[in-house]
Amino acid sequence: MNTRIASIPPSASLAVAAKAGKLKAEGRTIYSFGAGEPDFDTPEHIKQAAIAALQKGETKYAPNAGIPALRKAICEKFKRDNGLAYEPDQVLVSNGAKHSIYNIIAALCNEGDEVIIPAPFWLSYPEMARIVGAVPVFVHGREDRDFKITPAELEKVVTPRSRVLVMNSPSNPIGIVYTEAELRAIAAVAVKHDLWIIADEIYEKIVYDGATHASIASFNAETYAKTITVNGFSKAYSMTGWRLGYLAGPKPLVKAMDALQSHSTSGPNTFAMFGAVAGLLGDDSFIKKMVDAFTERRAYLYQRLTSIPGVTCVKPMGAFYMLPNVSSFGLDSVKFSELLLEREGVAVVPGEAFGCDANIRLSYACSMANIEKGADGLERFVKSL
Repeated sequence: MNTRIASIPPSASLAVAAKAGKLKAEGRTIYSFGAGEPDFDTPEHIKQAAIAALQKGETKYAPNAGIPALRKAICEKFKRDNGLAYEPDQVLVSNGAKHSIYNIIAALCNEGDEVIIPAPFWLSYPEMARIVGAVPVFVHGREDRDFKITPAELEKVVTPRSRVLVMNSPSNPIGIVYTEAELRAIAAVAVKHDLWIIADEIYEKIVYDGATHASIASFNAETYAKTITVNGFSKAYSMTGWRLGYLAGPKPLVKAMDALQSHSTSGPNTFAMFGAVAGLLGDDSFIKKMVDAFTERRAYLYQRLTSIPGVTCVKPMGAFYMLPNVSSFGLDSVKFSELLLEREGVAVVPGEAFGCDANIRLSYACSMANIEKGADGLERFVKSL
């Protein structure tokens, strides 16, 4: 077997979901905080657009880079929401934002190139780098600074082999949102060292307490030229199973990724893209309703977690995750998570997978009833220690 592929660990979040599913099948009641997907249905007008496309026979191969109507709608979205001017041939639609990020890393990195990743990180970033022979380099944010990295900390890890910087704001697994000033300072370091910037903005519409999202590519001509902006439909539009994401960047790079995609997956699902067009161009008031629900859940879960003696937690300003520190109980994150699931039926993701073994990740993109019962089980478990 290819040694790189053989060395890839399975996704920890998916592994937790699988184990929780197995226990459910055995009759256990499980309160899961594992999955990073909204528990809301896809809006009806999006589903109806896909159904209409099916009925019209839109079931054949689509253009590899995405149907023209969707690429045009994505350009309109970037202009409207992010102040970014992209042309359709600067856009590549892929099978989820995860696929988009993999395409970027595969297209940019040669053997031994370094991909700089702030930690805690989304668990797939380093594995994508390793698959293509690149080396993940981590910049560890401090918990007392909400895990945000500074320009000075970034500067310290840059070497002649540094090629790419990954920035995820709002972030998974922490929920932090970098301010525009913070992002500008970090982007200036990246531009200074001629780094490509992957701006993973999949959670841009899920923010709280007046926090605002800023797109790195919008800052100036230099960041625009060196940034590939990634987004998708899974989170804000509750379309996780539709598997649609997209990226936008410099034309030569997008052309190369288009070619890569043509030989690996071909274009995305045809009729799903018609639904995505309806999502971008139609009424999006449902997003606020979803975020309002997340806001309520966030407040409740944060209060419950921080009221448990020995638990500390950075308050998330975006996305739908919390990353409480449970290191005071003398267990690593894997053992803590395993015992919590076995004893109380509460499923969380070990922080080890995100580069922070002192923590566990909880997703509150689940029902309030699940959160309440799960928090009860977590509190009982901690007291038993």
